[in-house]
Amino acid sequence: MIGTVKGETTRALDDSDYTYPILDVKHIIDWSSIASQRRRDRSPYYGYYYPPYGYSGFLPYGGYWGRDEQVEDLLSRRRLLSVLVATSATYLIGGSQGLAQTSPTARSLCIVRPEQTEGPYFLDERLHRSDIRSDPASKQMTPGVPLTIAFQVKRLKAGHCQPLPDAQVDIWHCDARGVYSDVQDPAFDTTGQKFLRGYQLTDAQGTAQFHTIYPGWYPIRTVHIHVKIRTAPAIGKRYEFTSQMYFPDDLTDHVHKALPYSSNGRRRVRNHHDFIFRDGGDRLMLQPSETNDGYTATFPIALLIS
Repeated sequence: MIGTVKGETTRALDDSDYTYPILDVKHIIDWSSIASQRRRDRSPYYGYYYPPYGYSGFLPYGGYWGRDEQVEDLLSRRRLLSVLVATSATYLIGGSQGLAQTSPTARSLCIVRPEQTEGPYFLDERLHRSDIRSDPASKQMTPGVPLTIAFQVKRLKAGHCQPLPDAQVDIWHCDARGVYSDVQDPAFDTTGQKFLRGYQLTDAQGTAQFHTIYPGWYPIRTVHIHVKIRTAPAIGKRYEFTSQMYFPDDLTDHVHKALPYSSNGRRRVRNHHDFIFRDGGDRLMLQPSETNDGYTATFPIALLIS
């Protein structure tokens, strides 16, 4: 069987090419077309722009959340073809399943992931730290199961995928009770506290590592961590990628059986019931491995930087 990109032959495909989550090139092209046509509808939940489109065909549409400038950075048809010819990297879309099936190491992978909304609780606190569990003022540690996340950030340009150094990676998320720091909400007021927030700069290999806790839950959302990646001015035009990361439901069920998570009761929303997860969340999954005292996970990502 021959694969095509809008009528142009790319290469012979076998059955494994249709095993999710291996990326079929035409779906990136579909995302750019869809993203450029999306109207800017307001979310009834947070007041942020929320795409009105859901599943269609083989893949759920990628979430560019009305940011038309992102469409300009997507690969054109001929640049995509050059990617297949000019580089030995394997292009996937989300999920460690794809990593295991395609390559023994994540270092040769170039994983393009969809953007999602930043939500209402992003604050540019400028907290440069790897361990984000404590509140800087009180030094009090946030209780929860330890979680280490290593980001592997790459730049995909002109058919080449290279480590991206000096990129600023911010993460933020709620604690075991479902509470965010430094915000005033109808359910809580944590103004002045800065737990579970921070940023790191990627090293020469494009790696940035954080020590945090496994997140809790709050109403209308599944368990998630927010991430924002911004390029350094030295790279040229400033680039920003914003999205969210998710966890397997069965692992969350296991972690949330114990204190301090269990004090928050049984969570109400699982991944596929979450209105934001449904727009590409299955391509933003973490696959944590158990350690002596918690979990560790790796999140490879390639940014489409022009």
